[in-house]
Amino acid sequence: MSRKEAGPRVCSMAAALELVGEKWSLLVLREVFYGVRRFEGIAQNTGAPRDVLTTRLRKLSDAGVLQRVQYSERPPRSEYQLTQAGLELAPTMLTLLQWGQRWATDVPPTRAAFRHDCGAHLQAALTCGACGRRVTGADLTIDRERDPPSTTG
Repeated sequence: MSRKEAGPRVCSMAAALELVGEKWSLLVLREVFYGVRRFEGIAQNTGAPRDVLTTRLRKLSDAGVLQRVQYSERPPRSEYQLTQAGLELAPTMLTLLQWGQRWATDVPPTRAAFRHDCGAHLQAALTCGACGRRVTGADLTIDRERDPPSTTG
């Protein structure tokens, strides 16, 4: 059977994009990373329609990326916090932000700067775990002869 007949490629990237790859979902995550955790603040800063925002927050919570935590009983009010899965999106979010600052030049640069716990302003860079060199798209090849290494142990 040819690749075309087999249907869409199923992979972890497709699964990740199903969870977080939509514009409003990424903007929700941006806001929570910036410390905006309540619905009204997220709505204001993203510009998402309220029904869309409600759906995205529910989806991210159901997927375990965010958790809804009640902060007031009367009246009942909740905020959204990053789970471990959400926190692990930080490098991806930062890399996307830096890419946008470089290539989406029709918007003003983001004023937010991230500081690493060493004290320096952070510039994200992907490095090879084996040799430690910086990775760029130009120095990558796809090894089609074997499956990618498992990240589950």
